[in-house]
Amino acid sequence: MPYIIHPANETDYEETENLTREAFWDVYKPGCDEHLILHKMRCIPAFVPDLDLVICENGKIVGSIIYSKATVINNEKREFEVLCLGPISVLPSKQRKGIGSLLMNESIKRAKQLGYKGIFLWGNPQYYSRFGFRNAKEFNVQTSTGENFDVFMGLQLSEGSLNGISGKYFEDGVFKVKSDELEEFEKHFPTKEKHITDTQLK
Repeated sequence: MPYIIHPANETDYEETENLTREAFWDVYKPGCDEHLILHKMRCIPAFVPDLDLVICENGKIVGSIIYSKATVINNEKREFEVLCLGPISVLPSKQRKGIGSLLMNESIKRAKQLGYKGIFLWGNPQYYSRFGFRNAKEFNVQTSTGENFDVFMGLQLSEGSLNGISGKYFEDGVFKVKSDELEEFEKHFPTKEKHITDTQLK
């Protein structure tokens, strides 16, 4: 049976938060905060409901992706609206089966149809380059502090759509999570042990 992708409904929210928690747990640090970011993102003005997507297999959600609006501000203080991608999540048992790629390709297609000019993200260059993402410095876009990193990447959604858009990139404050709010949010989920991986010790 093929995978089915559709916009998330409010009835899907809790399941996608659980899924995101499972997908990110102990990946970048002990525990995770991506599920709280997902929860908060759906309540902010920058949230893009049309790009809040889930992918289902046999009626069960196995992955999700979400976007928010971000801003690039140039030296003349002119503002340009772009998209910020993430988090994107796939159930651990379903990873490396192409589900993430299906979500990426479908959401990029829909973002184009909605008329957005570009997408920016922080992520693995090896993975995201396969969808056309390039280092943001190629578009003359820097972080909010005026820097560039390999993991800071951009994608123009049509030929030349990012031409004339340059400056510093500002994502919504929803990505800044306080430890006390995360601790409180975690009370809504089953207890899960945190671990520190070898990568985190380096």
